[in-house]
Amino acid sequence: MDYKNMKFKVATGCDHGGCCGGCCRSDHQLNTYDWLADVVNDPDKTDLVEVQFKNTRKGYYHNVNNLQLTKGDMVAVEASPGHDIGVVTLTGRLVALQIKKANLKSADDIKRIYRLAKPVDLDKYEEAKSRENDTMIQSRQIAKDLGLKMKIGDVEYQGDGNKAIFYYIADERVDFRQLIKVLADTFHVRIEMKQIGARQEAGRIGGTGPCGRELCCATWNKNFVSVNTNAARFQDISLNPQKLAGMCGKLKCCLNYEVDNYVEAAKRMPSKEVSLHSGDAEHFVFKTDILAGTVTYSTDKNLAVNLVTITAERARAIIEMNRRGEKPDSLEEERHKQHTDKPIDLLANADLSRFDKSKRPKRPANGKPKGDKRDGSAPQNGAPQQRKEHLRQREQQAERRRQRPQQPRAQEGKQENNGNRHRRDNQRRGGAPSNNQPQKQE
Repeated sequence: MDYKNMKFKVATGCDHGGCCGGCCRSDHQLNTYDWLADVVNDPDKTDLVEVQFKNTRKGYYHNVNNLQLTKGDMVAVEASPGHDIGVVTLTGRLVALQIKKANLKSADDIKRIYRLAKPVDLDKYEEAKSRENDTMIQSRQIAKDLGLKMKIGDVEYQGDGNKAIFYYIADERVDFRQLIKVLADTFHVRIEMKQIGARQEAGRIGGTGPCGRELCCATWNKNFVSVNTNAARFQDISLNPQKLAGMCGKLKCCLNYEVDNYVEAAKRMPSKEVSLHSGDAEHFVFKTDILAGTVTYSTDKNLAVNLVTITAERARAIIEMNRRGEKPDSLEEERHKQHTDKPIDLLANADLSRFDKSKRPKRPANGKPKGDKRDGSAPQNGAPQQRKEHLRQREQQAERRRQRPQQPRAQEGKQENNGNRHRRDNQRRGGAPSNNQPQKQE
């Protein structure tokens, strides 16, 4: 494969399920996965189209001209006054379900799609978009000069540049009639004011939460639900305002994510007001672990004395025994049942130095085990069975040596020296090596 001449494609929004012609960083916030996109000749297909604009604003329109629209197309849609430029994010049967979710009460809210955006429309759209930041800074100064207690967070121009939407934040009711007049005279456009909350502002600005990830409201969460301190109480979280508040200053939206699981698990726990009576003392609830299903009891109502941790099933069983007038000897169950629930450590009694010991004796180049000496001693670091086998082999070698016919040691050494000398001579002449026996010279 030719990697040098290979052409690579940069992934766009459409490759990830978003819109490739997105207007801002928030393209993927309102994205809806079209799981019916591969359905051919859908009988329930409608002419409704979902179009997304800047700042997570969506609209629904009729495709009256039967245009061949796909996800990511830039279109010019009807607006009041003029027209607006947006990106197609959804087509087909799912648009009707999205309209139902958006709770559009009147059919007049659904307007028409004029055409696919022309280069002239896109040029006007880009020109209007480039003026948004300067308009926002200038409008903030105007609101400050008028003494209004409000903060203008963002400005959005319409596609044709004839209208501007000012998003503002205010804690109290603000009379901005004079502000609208000043803004209209300054920017020569139609002015529309929209009030947003602190959560919506954090979603537009973005940021990183205490968990280390990007804010949920800036990535995927757009249906804000009321959050109260009861969610923290159900999860046994400390009611610390500094830790419970998010970047927007309100309670974190993630407090509602797991509260339903805690509520369901709390139904299986015994009541905190009921005390347990055993044969030796009365026990009061000290703390509970809802997810683990355990309860810790103390013999003192206000202090941690003689703490005993039992399961919720065991606590309910003792409560039933107390109602019948019976008292168990202790709150804990049998010891052998508790030990079976604990994890087993396979390396609890293992010796870590076992990796430092050699499993078999090392053999040097002469073929003898390490520690082999002339006195016939076996290697000291081998196993007992290996030492016995080594001694047995040594005894067999000694026995064979005794049975072999003996020759004079001087004659043996002389023959060996002659054989070595003849081999060296043959190697110098290039001949084949001879045997160890000396040859007679004529």
